[in-house]
Amino acid sequence: MANNDAYLKVCLSKYKHRDLTSRDVTNVIQVYRGLNFRVEGFVFNNGVRKDLLNLEGTIPVNYKGAYYNIPICIWLMDTHPQNAPLCFVKPTPDMSIKVSKYVDNNGKIYLPYLHEWKANVSTLQRLVQQMIIAFGELPPVYSKPRNEVRPPYPMNSFMPQPAGYPYPTVSPPQQGYPSVTPYPTTSQLPYPSFGSPYPGTVNTNGSPYPGPNPPYPPVTVNPVTDVAGGTITEEHIKASLLSAVEDKLRRRLKEQSQQSQAELETLRRTQQELREGKTRLEDIISRLQRERSELDKNVAILQEKEKELESAVEHLGEQESVDVDEAVVTTAPLYSQLLNAFAEEATLEDAIYYMGEALRKEVIDLDTFLKQVRTLARRQFTLRALMHKCRQKAQLAC
Repeated sequence: MANNDAYLKVCLSKYKHRDLTSRDVTNVIQVYRGLNFRVEGFVFNNGVRKDLLNLEGTIPVNYKGAYYNIPICIWLMDTHPQNAPLCFVKPTPDMSIKVSKYVDNNGKIYLPYLHEWKANVSTLQRLVQQMIIAFGELPPVYSKPRNEVRPPYPMNSFMPQPAGYPYPTVSPPQQGYPSVTPYPTTSQLPYPSFGSPYPGTVNTNGSPYPGPNPPYPPVTVNPVTDVAGGTITEEHIKASLLSAVEDKLRRRLKEQSQQSQAELETLRRTQQELREGKTRLEDIISRLQRERSELDKNVAILQEKEKELESAVEHLGEQESVDVDEAVVTTAPLYSQLLNAFAEEATLEDAIYYMGEALRKEVIDLDTFLKQVRTLARRQFTLRALMHKCRQKAQLAC
């Protein structure tokens, strides 16, 4: 897949919107495996030749309950997706083109989707889907009779014509397309025109390419004879017009149904996203409620402790002054001895510190410092030994 993407980008090196075109082509060939791409020369009516990307192959079309592979080719302008592609039916030697409101006698495909092509909105995948719908109603090809003389391929109908539409010069198609047996084997019956034909458009961006969809080829009713040799009456014409109107309404109904289905799918995805968002919000709200409950409990505990402290302060304020030496009372003489030794040892620690400060500031000399420190250190060692024995006697951690 990576190699195909790299090769596709090489083929699209001269395209103005290479990334958009590459993404569009990749999406359509992933869905419709019968299409392949390659770069070929395309000659316009004015003689200009350009190397354009050609999507060629078959697409599956459901006709009367059976699927058939219809051969097509799609030429992408080098301004794709700004300009609509040019689409053709490319019959094999066993097939003939069946002219209808969607296909002219040269194989040119006409669709409202091409006429209403919108840059950065319309896609090749959607275009192929519209082809499948249209060809399911009016097949673009039919099988040749076995006794029909088959001219050599390629035919001149794919060459540019001065007054027609531009067609590419192509090599002979690959063999192997299945014979489309349910298509009529007689010559094409004309289809009457109804409604307003889709008008052609004129590019305003200075592009040499033709509009995305010139008018549908004119279709007339042959008033001479039908296949059986009888005269076509007004009833026949009326029935043909009613059938054409019915086909058009059915096609429009399918388009509306597909559009509604796409909108419904979008709404379903939005509903799913909203449900997921609702679940996340409910989880967040539940977590916030738990945290709030814990905070309320902590605030209540703090308020109780604050009341206890205020009560203790008031109680202490009512009492008389307390002697510092009597503030701490031990439960046993051994603990009292340990407490007194600890307090005296702490005072000696402070005395040694201040002796050092006095020496640093030259308040005392070195001999006096050493003499006093030696005396204090000896006393400190005795007190520490006493505290160690008291802890062992009282079974406290040393």
